[in-house]
Amino acid sequence: MSRPLHRGVSGIRIPDSSNESWDSQSKNKTEKEDLDKRGSSDQSLFGLKFPLRLLFADNSHSKYGITENGFTSDPFLVGTPRNRHKLAMLLLKVSLVFVVILALGGSFLWTISISTSSRGHVYHGYRRLQEKLVSDLLDIGEFSQGSSKMKEIEFCSQEFENCVPCFNVTENQALGYSDSNGFERQCDYELRQNCLVLPPANYKIPLRWPTGRDVIWVANVKITAQEVLSSGSLTKRMMMLDEEQISFRSASLMFDGVEDYSHQIAEMIGLRNESNFIQAGVRTILDIGCGYGSFGAHLYHSQLLTMCIANYEPSGSQVQLTLERGLPAMIGSFTTKQLPFPSLSFDMLHCARCGIDWDQKDGILLIEADRLLKPGGYFVWTSPLTNARNKENQKRWRLVHDFTENLCWEMLSQQDETVVWKKTSKRNCYNSRKSGSGPSLCIKSHDVESPYYRELQNCIGGTHSSRWISIEERETWPSRANLNKKELAIYGLQSEDFFEDSENWRTAVHNYWSLLSPLIFSDHPKRPGEEDPPPPYNMLRNVLDMNAHLGGFNSALLQARKSVWVMNVVPTSGPNYLPLIQDRGFVGVLHDWCEAFPTYPRTFDLVHAAGLLSLRTSQQHRCTMLDLFIEIDRLLRPEGWIIIRDTVPLIESARALTAQLRWDARVIEIESDSDQRLLICQKPFFKRQAS
Repeated sequence: MSRPLHRGVSGIRIPDSSNESWDSQSKNKTEKEDLDKRGSSDQSLFGLKFPLRLLFADNSHSKYGITENGFTSDPFLVGTPRNRHKLAMLLLKVSLVFVVILALGGSFLWTISISTSSRGHVYHGYRRLQEKLVSDLLDIGEFSQGSSKMKEIEFCSQEFENCVPCFNVTENQALGYSDSNGFERQCDYELRQNCLVLPPANYKIPLRWPTGRDVIWVANVKITAQEVLSSGSLTKRMMMLDEEQISFRSASLMFDGVEDYSHQIAEMIGLRNESNFIQAGVRTILDIGCGYGSFGAHLYHSQLLTMCIANYEPSGSQVQLTLERGLPAMIGSFTTKQLPFPSLSFDMLHCARCGIDWDQKDGILLIEADRLLKPGGYFVWTSPLTNARNKENQKRWRLVHDFTENLCWEMLSQQDETVVWKKTSKRNCYNSRKSGSGPSLCIKSHDVESPYYRELQNCIGGTHSSRWISIEERETWPSRANLNKKELAIYGLQSEDFFEDSENWRTAVHNYWSLLSPLIFSDHPKRPGEEDPPPPYNMLRNVLDMNAHLGGFNSALLQARKSVWVMNVVPTSGPNYLPLIQDRGFVGVLHDWCEAFPTYPRTFDLVHAAGLLSLRTSQQHRCTMLDLFIEIDRLLRPEGWIIIRDTVPLIESARALTAQLRWDARVIEIESDSDQRLLICQKPFFKRQAS
């Protein structure tokens, strides 16, 4: 909520209701003595009080003319000292009004006479004064309205604790969707959710990174202890369960150990170990059906960024547990739609028993995998099908093997159940195939670089893109984050503009951290038993940038050595720089912010939105700012933070809405000559009562 204002007005006396009376002689004597004693000092005092009296005049006098000191007066008596004093006061007021009119007239004439070159400065000062006045009036309005403020939004019922709008399986199937695509994202009919999602009754604030990567609270996720214990030997080896916590060991046993498994993949590529992935051009990995994120958690130590995608699951969610661990993840399905990533986005695709039948649907799922891979990228598949013994599974494996050849993939190696392919770096490979031996290339008009949940295409995409650059030819991480002049030219950007954007965000991140640190550790007291975490423990881990633009916020956080990952979102209504963001070695998606984001509640520690409100108001939209804020509240963890950066009028409008969401909000001026403000809010921790 907005901070309460405590403002008073000095020099104002509250009328006394006493009915005591003095005799007129004593009264006149006292008044005369007072006038003699105070002399000219009264004149200055009245001069100060006069404007306040005009603003706070009390018109509720009784018929006997009770004055502010509780005395009665007769308005028809003129000759008394009291009335002479009133006459003097009237003359003083008239004089002051004349002086004010004279000053205003002079100011008006001076304004007309100023030169054209100085008008901008005058207008700027006037504009800032006007903005300050608007802000003060809003504050006074909040102070004076009291209980008449906008009604607070109600809390959702318990059934919405883990709700993901657009993924309502029951409604999908009721609308005729089959079991296979009942878990698909369907936003067309979704009714808007006008309530605030509460956490489960026993929810606890996640442990800070990096401890939170390996230990999570059972109550924070939908999976139950019984589901953990009954989910098979593989899951049991990955996790240790006690009454309150699930522990994931960094070297947990998965495929005979995640460390051995990733080391095996590196050797199959021809590398010494997984720490050499960076030198081979691998930075971003799409982990399809990621389990609980252990593969990505291990590769994090090698500066690899692994994005987990998995189907929506009503319970026992892979995505929800992965996010709870502070690892990148989002809900995504290969069933019927293209994923909202650009073509040529990832250096590696990984699928370890991910549940995708790559041999089905005439290979269209493999075509989508090919679209997402950068030239020279790797596809890693671990499945019992690759080492099958029965004829049916051997036939299915042969279909996959032959289809990948027609996609111009080279099979590098096969060990046990794991196979590694490498996508071609040469476009002429597709022309050298036998006629009719594989899927055709998409024509240029159908080769959409950044689709938004478009139907799967039965043609090879990305071949017309000017971003067709082999991963070996790109700069290795972290140099990749700073695109060279030739790469920037693809997006119509100049090196100077890109550098200026980077510098601006470096300054902004420094300021953000300077503002947030005292708020987190001072304004909001520590929870009982918790101490301020020493480095390298993070106060923030999962970050959502709702309007990522060039990815400058993400880059500045990493340059400042903040141990965070950022979900860069490019709104569908704005310029599409998502391919640039992916080429910089970051992860992101396209999204329409009038729809729910494809993730579970309580996902992010920090939500950042710079210019998003301006972007929305510049076009026609089917949702309100309040709808957007309710979605932010769903995505944000309890005690999480929101930073909104925009123009003054939009920030004031946003601030007015924070009271409805019960956010603790404050507006901060960025620079004295800036027309933008920051709205920094914190989501309170409201607990649901245990049943």
